[in-house]
Amino acid sequence: MKTFLIMLIYFLPFNVEAQKVRLITLDDLYRRIQRGNDTTYIINFWATWCAPCLEELPHFEKLSASFNKSPLKVILVSLDARSKMNKTVVPYVQKKMLSNEVFLLADNDPQIYINRVDLNWSGALPATLMVHKNTRRFYEQEFSYEELLIQYNKIKKYETPISAIGDRYMRFYTSTDQYHYTRH
Repeated sequence: MKTFLIMLIYFLPFNVEAQKVRLITLDDLYRRIQRGNDTTYIINFWATWCAPCLEELPHFEKLSASFNKSPLKVILVSLDARSKMNKTVVPYVQKKMLSNEVFLLADNDPQIYINRVDLNWSGALPATLMVHKNTRRFYEQEFSYEELLIQYNKIKKYETPISAIGDRYMRFYTSTDQYHYTRH
C-alpha cells in the first residue's frame, strides 16, 4: 500500500507555479497605481532580515484572500539588496507560498526612494503605503491583522481630498523631480 501511494504521488502531475519575484522601480509602481482608479493599493515595504516584517506578511496574505472579490491589490516590495534576490528573497517567498505580487525594489539610493515614498519616513521597516483614489496613508509600523483590516476599511470609507491631507502631501514623482512635494 505504501509503495502504491508513493508511486501515485510521484506520477501525479503537479501544476504548481513558483511565485516569481521581479524587480520594480518606484516610477513603475507609481504608474501602476495611477492605472487602477477604483483599486485600493496596499504596498508593504519589507525585507527578509526584518523580523517584524516577516511576522506581519501573513496578515497581508490573509487580507488579500479575504477581499479577493474586491478591488484590492496588495503588493509586497522587498528592500533586500539585489544580490539577495535569488539567494534569499525568492526562496523565502516560495517557502511561505506568498500569493500576493512580490517585487524587489530596483532603486539603488535608499535616501531617494525613502523621500519619494514619504517625506516623513525614517526608513525603518516594516512600512506600508495605502492608496485609494485621492487618499493616501503611510504607516511606519508593524500591523496585526485586526489593525490592518481597520486601516483598510478606513481608507475605503473616508475619501480625503488631497487639499485636506496637509502641507507636506507627498506623491511618487518621476526621478527628475523626486525631491518636490505638492502644496495645496
